[in-house]
Amino acid sequence: MKAQNKRLYTDVEFLTTVSPARNYQNLESLNKVANYITNEFGKLESNVIEQKWIADNNEYKNIIVKYNPEKKKRLIVGAHYDVCGNQPGADDNASAVAGLLETARLVFGNKPNLDYGIDFVAYCLEEPPFFGTELMGSYVHAKSLYDSNTEVIGMVCYEMIGYFSDEPNSQPFPTPELASLYPSTANFIIVVGIQEHHAFNMHIHELMSRGSAIDVQVISFPSSGDLAGLSDHRNYWEFGYPALMINDTSFIRNPNYHEQSDTIDTLDFDKMTEVVNSSYRAIKNISIV
Repeated sequence: MKAQNKRLYTDVEFLTTVSPARNYQNLESLNKVANYITNEFGKLESNVIEQKWIADNNEYKNIIVKYNPEKKKRLIVGAHYDVCGNQPGADDNASAVAGLLETARLVFGNKPNLDYGIDFVAYCLEEPPFFGTELMGSYVHAKSLYDSNTEVIGMVCYEMIGYFSDEPNSQPFPTPELASLYPSTANFIIVVGIQEHHAFNMHIHELMSRGSAIDVQVISFPSSGDLAGLSDHRNYWEFGYPALMINDTSFIRNPNYHEQSDTIDTLDFDKMTEVVNSSYRAIKNISIV
């Protein structure tokens, strides 16, 4: 197993074996995961920040590490570490947390010379019953940026990046229109955003696609409803920030979505590695004006 694959596997393995499941009711499990992320971020020779808030009389926290903290302009890269219900959550969302950690390792390890800084954020409370509320960790974080007048150039959300298939006709679609526009084999990753931030979506897509070993698709939905805003990026739109999701099409493709069958053996770590590498190339080459 390649070194990157092994690191991704190790991260997912830890997250999927935490028991009881890392949902909002199991605070001890969430804290175990938060400590794991803190320890991994801590290896990057940078200060790790805990952002805490109260929901239903319990304390939850985001875990943040900053690259180029002195830069005024910030790019946000995030993923949520909680799960929905009592399931291991390999794709949703251990795959994305592993991708977040590995992307941070690449950035801090290679030390790219950037005109902007990058905030890596692991969120809590993305899943129901808090989804779509101001108690989502990503809402708490986005609002804190707005309140502090932080100059945000954009946000990239990892959400389910590990489930793929090379079988013909393995990619279903919710409408015939989408089926006519996108590949029928489920071996691609997709950049998901809204038309309001189409330029940002296309910029990230172009950067990810350049020399990529995985097919990268893109879609800009007309509005933030329905399929467009099904993860943490939605909360950055609320404050006018460009934001998008990098996704394997979630429940449209993955039959294990929010099921106990969402296990580590269903993931493709070779393709996950290529998603991370493509995303890394994008986030270190953003052109800002």
